[in-house]
Amino acid sequence: TYNISAIITVTGVLCLTGSHETDKGFTQKWKNPKTAAAVRSMVKDRAMSELQKCFGARMEFGTAGLRAAMGPGVSCMNDLTIIQTTQGFCAYLEQCFTDLKQKGVVIGFDARAHPPSGGSSKRFACLAASVLISRGVPVYLFSDITPTPYVPFTISHLGLCAGVMVTASHNPKQDNGYKVYWANGAQIIPPHDKGIAAAIEQNLEPWPKSWDTDGALQSSLLNDPYQDIHREYCKTIQQHCFHRELNKNSEVKIVHTSVHGVGHIFVQAAFKAFDLHPPYAVEQQKDPDPEFPTVKYPNPEEGEGVLTLSFALADQEGATVILANDPDVDRLAIAEKQERSVGQWRVFSGNELGALLGWWIFQCWKLQKGEGKASIKDVYMLSSTVSSKILRAIAVKEGFHFEETLTGFKWMGNRARELMDQGKNVLFAFEEAIGYMCSPAVLDKDGVSAAAIAGEFVSYLASKNITLSHQLRSIYEEYGYHISKNSYFICHNQDTIKQMFERLRNYDGENSYPKECGGFAITAVRDLTTGYDSNQPDNKAILPTSKSSQMITFTFANGGVATIRTSGTEPKIKYYTELCAAPGNRFWTASLFHTITIDKSDNYYYCSFFTFNNNNNYNTLNKYNYLVIITLLYRMYYSFVS
Repeated sequence: TYNISAIITVTGVLCLTGSHETDKGFTQKWKNPKTAAAVRSMVKDRAMSELQKCFGARMEFGTAGLRAAMGPGVSCMNDLTIIQTTQGFCAYLEQCFTDLKQKGVVIGFDARAHPPSGGSSKRFACLAASVLISRGVPVYLFSDITPTPYVPFTISHLGLCAGVMVTASHNPKQDNGYKVYWANGAQIIPPHDKGIAAAIEQNLEPWPKSWDTDGALQSSLLNDPYQDIHREYCKTIQQHCFHRELNKNSEVKIVHTSVHGVGHIFVQAAFKAFDLHPPYAVEQQKDPDPEFPTVKYPNPEEGEGVLTLSFALADQEGATVILANDPDVDRLAIAEKQERSVGQWRVFSGNELGALLGWWIFQCWKLQKGEGKASIKDVYMLSSTVSSKILRAIAVKEGFHFEETLTGFKWMGNRARELMDQGKNVLFAFEEAIGYMCSPAVLDKDGVSAAAIAGEFVSYLASKNITLSHQLRSIYEEYGYHISKNSYFICHNQDTIKQMFERLRNYDGENSYPKECGGFAITAVRDLTTGYDSNQPDNKAILPTSKSSQMITFTFANGGVATIRTSGTEPKIKYYTELCAAPGNRFWTASLFHTITIDKSDNYYYCSFFTFNNNNNYNTLNKYNYLVIITLLYRMYYSFVS
């Protein structure tokens, strides 16, 4: 934490020093006049709570990099914190790579901007480039906005040491982020996060040329990969196009929205690479706009609230399918008009899309390789531990390998690289949060290639007079129904969150987890915060553990699985649930929910030891119990479409 004198030192703001020369010296260290003026105003007004918020604690660098609001102070994304972060990152790279000055680093950025603080993704990307170039590191800085997947693609394609993407993805408009990729083309995982964080703390004072963006932009070390990478990316994803003639002749109509992000031109180009007719673009959301004016949250995972304009355009044009990317185009949502319900749309969940895309990509692989089983032993698919296990069911029947990882594509991307280095063929990976890796050319979720592959999939099904909903039902009939319900609750109070999870760990006494929920017996508990797993002979979890994040999974006697975890980038407590039935038995899971009694009195839902307010927002302990969330199991029934 910082006191007022520390704030003066860190920011260089005029602050009651009594010396004009001293004040001037401080001021010269802070180069952004907007953030400097904001802090001057706070100090002048003695706005201690605002100062504490800005300077009380530095942003923590983790495996997700940084993500915070743009504004003044060490807790926010601004010119100085970007420079400090990049200096630490550069110093760490210098320790790890002897050929850093030969290979270099790629930097991309989205369209986010925050006029009150003068911050923007492009500005931050240029500052990051300036820092690296000042140390003699070649920088491949995209000259224009790009999708996040282009950064890991560039690392792999050009053989670079690392990459940075300046984006806050689908976060609120005031936020920005700093996402880091390693030389293997995947997001960083431990111990790199700790190493970079330590290096940042050792390099807080701006280096002599770190602010010199004008000089950096004229440097011979600066390269613009935009045109080459865009061309090579589109060429690479063509390897996943298997029905080109069908695509050319398809009459299916598709609507696409980029939700005010950067996706429009890239998805249009991907469709062209597949010889698909261009999707209808939602005009009001087509162009990048950092204000995200037509949506409350620029996150297609929110479903219908983000897709209102898409529904209207689809109805106008007679389109039956909608594709929606988040603002940095690493995720994809899909909606389909329902045949038997006039005017009704089905927004598929991430787990449902994982089933559909995973099945389709496997069918395409079989088409490419023939029906022989010789190479299937080297085929792998991955998903995160909180995602549906439908891929496991398909793998068991078809004979390929399935693995699960910890939550997040940083784990799936790194595992995919390990498998590929062993000569394995990683066809597909997904997470329930509408993220899909449909091509190993990008070892991260990629909404651009996923959109093109989905477009071909829809065209193929339409040629057979089959809808996505019908195909999903066929998949469940063949491999078993997998019904899931996932959501989240907002909680800004870290003490409350800690109390919640400690309550679960000491429910019936010290180190005693709950043994039942809603009348259903709990048969196993895995706690990846403490490393406990009751399913293992030594009670030690196999998956990596982290004391800095909360994650507990309960397995029920009826085959259900429920996980609660904290988000690494948002003030959310997320819950994930799934029940699985044997192939052909569509009613088994649904029947379970009729036995659960729900107390809705006093505006609360209550299910056994799980209590929470039904407005999905909680910052204090409720009057019944500690805020403890796994799921409303009965809601899973209503999420099932018969």
